[in-house]
Amino acid sequence: MLRIVRHGEWRFTGPRRTTTTVSGGQFIVRLNDPSWTFEVEPRTTALVLQLPVEPLRPYPADRHVAGSVEAPELRLLVAQTRAIEASVDTLGPAGLQAARAALVELTRGVVCGHVDATEPQLAPTLAAAARDLADSLPADPELSPAVVAARLNVSSRTLQRALSATGEPLGAYVRRRRLERARLDLTSHVTVSEVAARWQFADSSHFIRAFKSRYGMTPTQFVRSAQR
Repeated sequence: MLRIVRHGEWRFTGPRRTTTTVSGGQFIVRLNDPSWTFEVEPRTTALVLQLPVEPLRPYPADRHVAGSVEAPELRLLVAQTRAIEASVDTLGPAGLQAARAALVELTRGVVCGHVDATEPQLAPTLAAAARDLADSLPADPELSPAVVAARLNVSSRTLQRALSATGEPLGAYVRRRRLERARLDLTSHVTVSEVAARWQFADSSHFIRAFKSRYGMTPTQFVRSAQR
């Protein structure tokens, strides 16, 4: 069983009476064994994923794996989980079987600390994880495909291949998401130059050109339209 704690704290005591505390931003993978006990702090929220243990063998009953949600293997697993949640109602038997197999493989990667990101079947998951990571760092001046690839523990070439199927390179995705956030800022009485700086555009002129190319109007025209 995998638990990803978003907020709060979850304390687990294993068969050897050792206690592991999992706080917000951390995860734990362990066997769902009655010899384990746990305590949960009030208002704790977590994502819980239960999978069959046989595909993960050998897995000793007293062993667990814990770490940060920033771990590359965990990011891939979360991206796959979100993708399945969004499409589970439309999947047929074959699709459900494939989704289950992918979750098992990615959970094995979390347990072992390594995922074969070059596996073609994992390309959509890798692309989704890259976009999720980019969305968590939208204003970071160092954000780039190379940085994202390093954070996911894959090569830039592997990440590029995974994203090629989506038809939108990561750099284009980042620019689009920054423009979306910039448009929201413009409705909050923030100046064009402030918005350009916040979302890592080289200068106001660069931002204005990118904004007009995307939305068919300049930032000033958009603000006037929004006010009307």
